[in-house]
Amino acid sequence: KMTQQMRDLQLAQARKPPGPSSPNAAKRLYRNLSGKFRVNYTSFDEGSLVGRGEKEKLRKSYLFQSNAALFEAVELQDLDRVQELLKHYSPEELDLNTPNSEGLLPLDIAIMTNNAPIARALLQAGAKESPHFVSLESRSLHLSTLVREAEQRVNELMAQVVNEAPNADCSEKEKQLKAWEWRFRLYKRMKAGFEHARVPDAPSSVHLSVASSSSLQVTFWEPLSVNSAVVTKYKVEWSCSPTFSPLLGEAVIDKLKDLHFTIQGLVSGTAYHIRVSAYNMKGWGPPQASTPPFAIPSNWREYDGRAPRRRGQAEALDHLLGQVKTVHQHCICHEPCKNQPQSRKHSVSKSLKHLFHPGSKFLKTLKRGLYLTAIFYKDDNILVTHEDQIPVVEIDDTYSCLLMQDFLWLTKVSCMWDEILWLRQCVTVSQSSCSCILQTRFKMLLAISQMQGLLGIQDLGQVFFEPIKDKQGNILIVTLKEVKTNQTFESVRWVPICKLQTSRKSVSSPEEPTALDTLLISVQDKLAYHQRSSHALSPGLYLGYLKLCSAVDQIRVLVPEQLPNILCHVKIRSNPNISREEWEWLQKMASVEEPVPTEPEADRSQNPLFQELQVAIKELMTLVNIPLQEAKDFRLYSQEVLDFGDQVSFLLLLPPSDDVCTAPGQNNPYTPRSGFLTLPLQIFELGKER
Repeated sequence: KMTQQMRDLQLAQARKPPGPSSPNAAKRLYRNLSGKFRVNYTSFDEGSLVGRGEKEKLRKSYLFQSNAALFEAVELQDLDRVQELLKHYSPEELDLNTPNSEGLLPLDIAIMTNNAPIARALLQAGAKESPHFVSLESRSLHLSTLVREAEQRVNELMAQVVNEAPNADCSEKEKQLKAWEWRFRLYKRMKAGFEHARVPDAPSSVHLSVASSSSLQVTFWEPLSVNSAVVTKYKVEWSCSPTFSPLLGEAVIDKLKDLHFTIQGLVSGTAYHIRVSAYNMKGWGPPQASTPPFAIPSNWREYDGRAPRRRGQAEALDHLLGQVKTVHQHCICHEPCKNQPQSRKHSVSKSLKHLFHPGSKFLKTLKRGLYLTAIFYKDDNILVTHEDQIPVVEIDDTYSCLLMQDFLWLTKVSCMWDEILWLRQCVTVSQSSCSCILQTRFKMLLAISQMQGLLGIQDLGQVFFEPIKDKQGNILIVTLKEVKTNQTFESVRWVPICKLQTSRKSVSSPEEPTALDTLLISVQDKLAYHQRSSHALSPGLYLGYLKLCSAVDQIRVLVPEQLPNILCHVKIRSNPNISREEWEWLQKMASVEEPVPTEPEADRSQNPLFQELQVAIKELMTLVNIPLQEAKDFRLYSQEVLDFGDQVSFLLLLPPSDDVCTAPGQNNPYTPRSGFLTLPLQIFELGKER
């Protein structure tokens, strides 16, 4: 019999005891499991009476119970229990794709009882259908056998209960009878579900887009019909012919968390037709052709054969830096340093003891000058000195006004913290010129070296985009560094930020706080800025808004507070690639100086990029508080697409040429809403590189 064959195959793969035999047993088992989800199997002491073998046996017992509970939850159509089990156990721990003693998998039961929510939850967790149902006939035969055997068992138990006198054995047989009656009804429901099911309809929609010069991306949606069985996989086919003869390739997608697929290894410039079909337990349904019906792998750079802007730049800069080092390595001023290693290797735990050594050169108060402070934080804690002070060192006690050029130079130095010793030696050579700028920058390098030496850490982190100034003439440059490791340092104190803020005794008035007081008051804002500036965009094509404003000594760029390393932006679509055809359309629009598309036009309604741009422009104008009618004077930057790696690209939206950059004293006609800030252009460029 089919059932016996399935059982023999199951026993050959893995011996698993039968699960609970009734719905009441399943409920009791689930209640018992609910308090054991968080059992720590490694929490037993090695010297306790429970040995390793016993612990592993106990663990396997819990895992088997969870597997049995999953089967019973699916049979009872209890979605909440299924989701809870999938949340607390991995597919391997649940034996998600190992058949039970009846040759069934949890997904088989879900789809044959036509429980779509449970089936989808199982599919997203990686559940499969039983591979033993090689045909419709084999599945039908197996279900018929299960129903017949369950009915036979019910009749046998019923006869025994009727004929036997009431006793303990009879009571046990009555329980078995109820359990088998319930299982008989389950198998009948599964058999009826299979017999009434039909093949799925075609996917409701199939969208085709160009992913690169050698790949296409296919996105599809479930069939709309609710009468067919649950779809368990999809098939993507592609061909150069609209008749799909010959067929160039196909792929079966059974991981249904995301309904999309990228076809790789295609020939650039060749048109490919795509279609997708769905599968359920009754077989494959009809295919659905894509929209558009075909696509040609390409990239916007193929329009004029342009090479990537950054190709070879990193290698060229490394080579240039190597040449500069070679020129300076024989300088006289370097002779005393030859015996010193170029990169000092400090023992972090030992060097951090300097924080608490009475002779350290960290400052407690500021006395009219230029200073450097380093903020190291972990979660809600901050690193402080032995006197509960944020580490501060002096740069120059005669420097009363920080020139923006010096500050921006320091931010560039922060990209090469491990080269400070070498930079100091190079600047020393040039001090004979007595340049005030060189003198100041040399003192900056000395202060950095002092901070690195006292902390025993080379990387001081990222420079905050503006120094803190007070009315006493103090200027405080702040660096920020997040410590993500769980390493503990000997004698080092991590103080909660709130405690540091409340315990510090201010020596200034609230009306005129010192730079240190201002730092403590605003430290959470600075840490939030530092964390947000390292966030990355999700893959896709974005529309960015470029707005500048100029001052006497700098140009600043408008950015969102939540993502200050990126221009103001909205997402156009998830596919970052601009195809050659799309770029040709953008070039034509730019060549005739057409306005930005804000209203639909009949002859362009079939252009997907045109429709996507309309939606994105409206959303962006709302974001930056610009009336939509004024966007008609805006322009799309048509010289290039800004690529940030392979997964993120930008199209730029520019105001009219006279309004791209607001001059000092000029009224800004476009006032953005709250949630934005302006960064110095050089700071923004460095943040984007990071």
